[in-house]
Amino acid sequence: MENIKIDKSKFLTITYAAFIAGMCSIVYELLIATTASYFMGDSVKYFSITIGLYIAAMGLGSMASQYTEDHLILKRFIIAELYLSIFGGLSIPVMYMVYAYTSILVPVYIAFTVIIGFIIGLEIPFLTRLMQNDFALNFNIAHIMSFDCLGALFATISFPFIMLPFFGIYKSSLIFGMINLSISMILIIVFTKQNDKDAKKIKIITIIFGIILVTMMIISSWLLHMWDNKLYKDRIVYTDQTPYQKIVITKNKNDLRLFLDGNLQFSSIDEYRYHESLVHVPMSLRSIPVRNVLLLGAGDGLAAREILKYPEVENITLVDLDQQIINISTDNPYISSLNRGSLLSDKVEILISDAWSFLHENDKKFDLIIIDLPDPNNHSLSRMYSKQFYKLVHASLARHGAFVTQSTSPYFSTKAFWSIVSTISEAGLKNIYPYHAQIPSFGDWGFVLASSDKKDISSPSINIKTRFLDKTIFGNLFVFEKDIQDQKNEVEINTLDDPVILRYYLDGWKEYGH
Repeated sequence: MENIKIDKSKFLTITYAAFIAGMCSIVYELLIATTASYFMGDSVKYFSITIGLYIAAMGLGSMASQYTEDHLILKRFIIAELYLSIFGGLSIPVMYMVYAYTSILVPVYIAFTVIIGFIIGLEIPFLTRLMQNDFALNFNIAHIMSFDCLGALFATISFPFIMLPFFGIYKSSLIFGMINLSISMILIIVFTKQNDKDAKKIKIITIIFGIILVTMMIISSWLLHMWDNKLYKDRIVYTDQTPYQKIVITKNKNDLRLFLDGNLQFSSIDEYRYHESLVHVPMSLRSIPVRNVLLLGAGDGLAAREILKYPEVENITLVDLDQQIINISTDNPYISSLNRGSLLSDKVEILISDAWSFLHENDKKFDLIIIDLPDPNNHSLSRMYSKQFYKLVHASLARHGAFVTQSTSPYFSTKAFWSIVSTISEAGLKNIYPYHAQIPSFGDWGFVLASSDKKDISSPSINIKTRFLDKTIFGNLFVFEKDIQDQKNEVEINTLDDPVILRYYLDGWKEYGH
């Protein structure tokens, strides 16, 4: 394959190659980092590691490109794109299977990041040298870099708005592997002669790689189902990937379970213990009539179900980030039956928004705010347990109002629990009442109630029908064992600038194999 003078069609081909190469390179790294953070938590950590490894490997690839002779540039570039398409396209399916069946996900994740970064590092030097006989060096670099960056821009925009919501992580990698493969095929057609033996061999390899990727796409539903069944012991009755999370619903006899990104949200067998503790503890200690309630999270409608037991409640504002959770909770017969159609009540107003953004813009006062957000297992969620967030919550409370938040397990993640308690205290509400309850599906689970006025936990007013909570056990919820109490003063408050709760949370659960 000799370097041939570039005409218009060849110039456009190089431009296309630069754009697609830039797009696919960013997509692969986004997919790999996202998958790693889904499975192992701490998104900032894994995105940082991915970026660092990716850039370092690119540097090595760029350095290695100098050892390819000019007359082999086209051949080497096409082969590099073939390898990039197969490694990039199969990276996520392989990571899924490795996570499900082995314990070597981290080495595999690192290997894919480095290999893909190294190949990407070859691209721009190779493309620049392909055009060196036809255009000045400054034009080559400017032209190729600009289209490579435009491809990267397209990737970063399409990733959250198109790829994740419509295809999911798994299929997106295969789709972009096939797109990446088009570079090799077009370069062969445009740049090589019909009787070129090397080109014929590369065409065959390109076709084989294309068949592999297409086959993986065709059987992707079966593979994902197999993978899901390995991760979830019960029968899967619903699964979906939204822009924000993977939703899975499983069922085993009377046990219906909701998982978000692999984390259990509730079991229908004992969820009433959790939601009665979350809702009826603050309601039984209310010092004012509770007319307006704000629910942050709780898109499954189970907390709303409990709140609607109180005739005095006039309005429930439910704020959830994911529209699909709301759709499932209203349309899915399993969930809607469990929440008794609570989200269809005239008293419930549903807003699709980030909890932080809502509170920042809110000018309404609420008698009770209930925070039922996922655990702080990544940086994005840890901000919802920060001093700054609780100050926003405080600002939205009516006079003599109160708020309660779920606060992970005081047994499995003791320091994270007490950090939440200390952080709420620093946010301005001095009457803090931590409590916990035994939820068999979760273990010992914590909550924190905060109010501007004092509460008499010895005299709860429980005048609605419950299955778990009553006056005889009420006081016990506020009693913590010595081994949990001993860590109360060993924690720092959680802030946006220093999200210590993430470290506390991950360290705590890691000890128990979670």
